[in-house]
Amino acid sequence: MRVTVCELQDSREGFSRDWAALVRHVQDHASELVLLPEMAFSPWFAWRREFDPEIWRAAVQSHSDWQSRLPELAGTVVCGTAPVDDAGERRNRAFVFSSGSGYTESHDKYHLPDEEGFWEATWYGRGNGGFIPHWTGGIGLGFLICTELWFFGHARTYGDLGVHLILCPRATPRETRDKWLAGGRAASVVSGAFCLSSSPVSSAGEPANLGGQGWITDPEGDVLGVTSRNQPFLTLDIDTRLAEAAKHTYPRYVPE
Repeated sequence: MRVTVCELQDSREGFSRDWAALVRHVQDHASELVLLPEMAFSPWFAWRREFDPEIWRAAVQSHSDWQSRLPELAGTVVCGTAPVDDAGERRNRAFVFSSGSGYTESHDKYHLPDEEGFWEATWYGRGNGGFIPHWTGGIGLGFLICTELWFFGHARTYGDLGVHLILCPRATPRETRDKWLAGGRAASVVSGAFCLSSSPVSSAGEPANLGGQGWITDPEGDVLGVTSRNQPFLTLDIDTRLAEAAKHTYPRYVPE
């Protein structure tokens, strides 16, 4: 399977340029799955300490509007997250889009930080705690949205359920990139799955502190590649049979 991760600029002007470049990259590289950063279709709003209903509504509307543009990434499965209103509750919800199945909502983010720059528990509520794989074309996808990555029991459960790819859309600070990559490597080892991550990036002077760096790690935790400002998109061919075989090797076979 040919997969793509990315880092996209948080500013809307920069995001528009990056989106156009991503569309070209995906077409040129014949990508089959693209992972977008966490809540990519609006600027990162959770750096604000106080909840603002107008900003929230604008973010929800922007993500809804962008659903119609997902087919621009032609021929791919597109995964990411979006802010949503659901029966009066605010959520950060994963989605999977494909030309055959359309737009499918998935897992709601459950583990929410609430600290400087990332006041997420202030802006929206946690989901129901369900971590259910999404299957597409025989490939199992398991979402761990940003902070959820650090709760490795979920990665273990996904591995037990046969997931091939752990998907980690993030929005994380620039000074913590090495730490997050270490978390992605550990999630691969725990689950016996490839781990893919994409994250937005901001520039100096912008209110949001976002460090970018997407990655792809293999089921043994080896780093296959990372993105950077010079290489904001990374596309690799991965063999999902390696994830199937890894489920039967150390430490995945060891009973809990």
